[in-house]
Amino acid sequence: MPQNINDHTRCFIKPCLPLLITSLVFMGGMTKATASDISKTSLTIYNNNLALVEEVRPLELISGRNRLEFKNVSASIRPETVALSAQGIDIVEQNFDFDLLTPKKLMEKAVGQKIQLVRINPANGAQIVEEATVLSANEGVVLKVGNHIEVLRDDNIPTRVLFDKVPDNLRAHPTLSVTVNTDTPGHRDARLSYLSTGLSWKADYVAMFDEKLGKLDMQGWITLTNNSGTTFTDANTQLIAGKINVISGDRNYELHERQQRTTRSSGNEHSDHPALADYYVYPLKEKTTVADKQTKQVGFLEAQGVTAKKSYFYFADWFSSVNEAQHADVVVQFKNSQSSGLGTQLPAGVTRVYVRDFQGNPKFVGESRIDHTPQGSEVSVKTGEAFDVTIQPTLISQEKINSTRSRYSMEYLIRNAKPDAVTVDLRQSGLWREGKVNNESLKSTRIDAYTLGWQVPVGANGETKLTFTVETGW
Repeated sequence: MPQNINDHTRCFIKPCLPLLITSLVFMGGMTKATASDISKTSLTIYNNNLALVEEVRPLELISGRNRLEFKNVSASIRPETVALSAQGIDIVEQNFDFDLLTPKKLMEKAVGQKIQLVRINPANGAQIVEEATVLSANEGVVLKVGNHIEVLRDDNIPTRVLFDKVPDNLRAHPTLSVTVNTDTPGHRDARLSYLSTGLSWKADYVAMFDEKLGKLDMQGWITLTNNSGTTFTDANTQLIAGKINVISGDRNYELHERQQRTTRSSGNEHSDHPALADYYVYPLKEKTTVADKQTKQVGFLEAQGVTAKKSYFYFADWFSSVNEAQHADVVVQFKNSQSSGLGTQLPAGVTRVYVRDFQGNPKFVGESRIDHTPQGSEVSVKTGEAFDVTIQPTLISQEKINSTRSRYSMEYLIRNAKPDAVTVDLRQSGLWREGKVNNESLKSTRIDAYTLGWQVPVGANGETKLTFTVETGW
């Protein structure tokens, strides 16, 4: 006679093994804190795959020992970083249960135990209930049914598996359980915080450049990515820009990306953004929900009419000849200052530059990555290479002065095939701190301890030779 199947946990055996749970058994006397109990969530997200999660959860405690279950914590939690604080409690122990409830896990936990099979006859709809023992759940389920061994398979005969309960060590969601003692029962708020991987952010910029006016309009977007396994709802979110040192096993490493330097500090303007230790903090203006397996964009910058210009740039990292002429880089330059129309801390990210064509439609002309940019810095965004502005480096001579010093003579031939005059910003690296210029055809500027710079004017359809001799050594 068919049994009443409403008193059991049911598992429908299909290719995806969907699971319907009708009852859960918890330990008696346990105080639970579930996702619906979260009254406040704050996220502090660092540059690469790390976040600090802070939550406020109300608790109802009994006198003595309480076991608290904090559900919907991040599945990528670092359990050793958990901190729980509430008035009048002493923490005894904590556990992070990440063995999640799935049809496969439920069957694996039933190995050696009895279950019930419910088969339905397709012809008349009659139910047949049989008792079975699970022998194995590796790459399929092997059962002992009566006096024979059966492999549970997917076919056209509907089959369900009934379980009496869900095992205590399986969770529908990642769960942090904490055992505490208290002498003061009643209601109070608990603050839970922990570090989690799986959350990251990056900045992107869109710049509309008008070369004739020497202006650009700039928008900034923050892209949030959540692969933590948990959704964070209505979270107060702030972003941290900077190099965070973290531990991986027994090794230290800095949590940042190596980037080509595209900014140069040239001022000490005051920042409107708050600072945290030696890092910049970028709070999002509104609460945001960051769903699991989601990437979302939030606007954080809107600047109009920023003073900017197009420049041609060439960088040589040593004294040497090049067989073929090199194309100059095309860069859009602007200063991150209030006087230029910007003046805010810019987190590192990719800047994409657009210009309007003759019909007034925006066209993409190039992109490059900028560093974290303090207020007052100069920013150069490379958009590509100039087709008709070239540089030909030639090493004229190299002379050994002594065991530690050498003399180099260089010639740079800069050609301009454009109908308008241009100026090329040429940089020469390779100097040591004791390096000096003996002679030069144009006046140079010392950019830093190792680099010289020249502003080389080149007429329309013309060329200019830059020559210089330097001594360098240590």
